[in-house]
Amino acid sequence: MPQTPPFSAMFDSSGYNRNLYQSAEDSCGGLNYHDNNLLSGSLEALIQHLVPNVDYYPDRTYIFTFLLSSRLFMHPYELMAKVCHLCVEHQRLNDPNSDKNQIRKIAPKILQLLTEWTETFPYDFRDERMMRNLKDLAHRIASGEEQTYRKNVQQMIQCLIRKLAALSQYEEVLAKISSTSTDRLTVIRTKPQSIQRDIITVCSDPYTLAQQLTHIELERLNYIGPEEFVQAFVQKDPLDNDKSCYSERKKTRNLEAYVEWFNRLSYLVATEICMPVKKKHRARMIEYFIDVARECFNIGNFNSLMAIICEAGMNMSPVSRLKKTWAKVKTAKFDVLEHQMDPSSNFYNYRTALRGAAQRSLTAHSSREKIVIPFFSLLIKDIYFLNEGCANRLPNGHVNFEKFWELAKQVSEFMTWKQVECPFERDRKILQYLLTVPVFSEDSLYLASYESEGPENHIEKDRWKSLRSSLLGRV
Repeated sequence: MPQTPPFSAMFDSSGYNRNLYQSAEDSCGGLNYHDNNLLSGSLEALIQHLVPNVDYYPDRTYIFTFLLSSRLFMHPYELMAKVCHLCVEHQRLNDPNSDKNQIRKIAPKILQLLTEWTETFPYDFRDERMMRNLKDLAHRIASGEEQTYRKNVQQMIQCLIRKLAALSQYEEVLAKISSTSTDRLTVIRTKPQSIQRDIITVCSDPYTLAQQLTHIELERLNYIGPEEFVQAFVQKDPLDNDKSCYSERKKTRNLEAYVEWFNRLSYLVATEICMPVKKKHRARMIEYFIDVARECFNIGNFNSLMAIICEAGMNMSPVSRLKKTWAKVKTAKFDVLEHQMDPSSNFYNYRTALRGAAQRSLTAHSSREKIVIPFFSLLIKDIYFLNEGCANRLPNGHVNFEKFWELAKQVSEFMTWKQVECPFERDRKILQYLLTVPVFSEDSLYLASYESEGPENHIEKDRWKSLRSSLLGRV
């Protein structure tokens, strides 16, 4: 079977491989081209364009783009049913008298299409209807005389089952972590001796901590399916009469788990800074996290960097208000990182650094140089605005495929980054701490902050009294 090339090879600098899409039969078959580029088409014509025949196999860029975007118009299982129908009917796979040579030519192409679907969008096959159709069509291909097809079909299905089993295991771990999370203040009150450690006692080296954060980031990135970016923004298709199908389609749990990790890391940083009683210990903790953030920047882990420095972490009000603590901090490195992640001009500085990391990744000689972990909330925001800024359909009812090329380009870049293996050695003790140690809630953070450096005005004083009363039962 042909090997699928890496995602980085799919799109050229202009967004997609040109000159690969038009075949003679498509020029007037419901697909609209300009300068040999596919711009739009009826949904039915786009589905036909996905299905191979004896003389044609769709380009991989088209396969990825259509499988990604088609779920805005129909369920994956509906698309799979149509693909199966076209394959069976057009290629006469169910006809015992059909030309065996013809089947030998078309079978590897159908198998390749199914392989690309199962490799790139494996989560679609958690739906039993998808798996049923897949096995049915695969069985028709493999029922001929060719032993090779049978073996390849088995390999494809086994690989898919392994991926789905790994996903289920990952979700169980996430559920376990979530079920045991508690507010750190509750733990301190009920078991005051249970939290003697802080992050520095667990990992004194900021460079090692940055590497362990990168482990968590890459693992969580790896489990996000490309379709989740589209499913996060699914709305009603005006040409679709089925009103109930859209709630079922919003399957974005891995994407949401990754956003939750960002929030947890932000609160963990703020908790570790607000916990120490002495101001010099708080200042040392801030300097420690600045060094962690700087190493994250050097690695290309922009998501952890942003959680520590900019969006939350050190910029959360309970931390930023600790003026006496900050007066003891050497802030030169912090100022450089803040400038690098400055949100002005639509994060221009960050986007420049991200492009540099992406370029380094393309020419990398080592796994470490391949790491690109984008600031995830901004990536989602970019995809959201792309989705909101262009209509899915043109006035004539055609699917606006020009929009989906651009969407696929953004998502395919992410697909390249998420497949990088983390080169750093895992430290289970540090990872366990990062993922499970209790963190303060927002109220608990404010209380700890006021206890460390007293309220500065009447509003803070009233809030402090209220928090002491509600959280500690004291006046």
